[in-house]
Amino acid sequence: MMLRTVTLSLLASLWAALPSHAEDPAVYPTHKIKMLLPYAAGGGGDVVGRLLADKMGKTLGQSIYIENHTGAAGTLGTQMVATSPNDGYTITVGGMTTHVLAPAIYPKLPYDSIKDFTTIGRVGVSSIILVATKDFAANDIKGLIAMAKKGGPVQYGSWGVGSTGQFCAEILMQQTGIKMDHVPFNGIAKLAGDLLGGHISLATLDVATATPLVKDGSIKALAACGERSPSLPDVASYGEQGVPFDRSLSWAMYAPAGLAPPVAQKLSAALKDALGDAEVKEKLLKLGITPQFVPGEEQRDINARDIVAWKQVAKDAGIEVK
Repeated sequence: MMLRTVTLSLLASLWAALPSHAEDPAVYPTHKIKMLLPYAAGGGGDVVGRLLADKMGKTLGQSIYIENHTGAAGTLGTQMVATSPNDGYTITVGGMTTHVLAPAIYPKLPYDSIKDFTTIGRVGVSSIILVATKDFAANDIKGLIAMAKKGGPVQYGSWGVGSTGQFCAEILMQQTGIKMDHVPFNGIAKLAGDLLGGHISLATLDVATATPLVKDGSIKALAACGERSPSLPDVASYGEQGVPFDRSLSWAMYAPAGLAPPVAQKLSAALKDALGDAEVKEKLLKLGITPQFVPGEEQRDINARDIVAWKQVAKDAGIEVK
């Protein structure tokens, strides 16, 4: 009797330990889904995740709840997703930093942003805006080049070492041959405040931060790194101003690697449906993100290409976070 009890107990333990992806993908999802976000509650990435979770949950017929795990510039929470069960019940929304720039600047990143994830699809693209104080001598990239070539020191601020803002400035320098000194700030709010106060004259800001300040005339915009933004339609992009730039600054949805294709397809379809919703579109645009669905495999290939390119930019600029 004791042996039978032990055997049944062992079988129960083994059953409990079976991977949850043993569930039939055809009936997925059968219970609520976790969206693990590597951003602080209330921040831009968190708002994007919650917006998509609400709409996708209705499409899938199961609620999607949010867990925030911040730290290490978003790489901590992203690693947690990479090591989660690949059963479709843990997903995330990743930005440029977590899945494209982190592999370029962290020599010991604890995850592979391509191999350790199933890419569900692109959420949208965003731009970084090169901005300046109202009295700054240049009004566009041509003027900035002329100013820099006069030999005077040009400083620019970004919201941190390895930020998308720094990368956009570095690629501008590499493509045009001008020199600018980087002043990293502790966060974008501090950067914007010092720009408004005249403590720094040139900066890179995300489009959501830059848009109201440009529209009310507090600062001026010189160029958009990325696509011309619908939020600032009069601001020409790098490419339009003669600076070669063919990379997408994108947000995408991910799950752990090895996700069953039928489950990935259901999540991808729900994401595409959410991005087609008028209310979701409007709210994403207010956050500075242009909704733009791209299928998962295509987005994964774009990420892989861009990682190689940004690694070269980081190497040439000496950007590395240890």
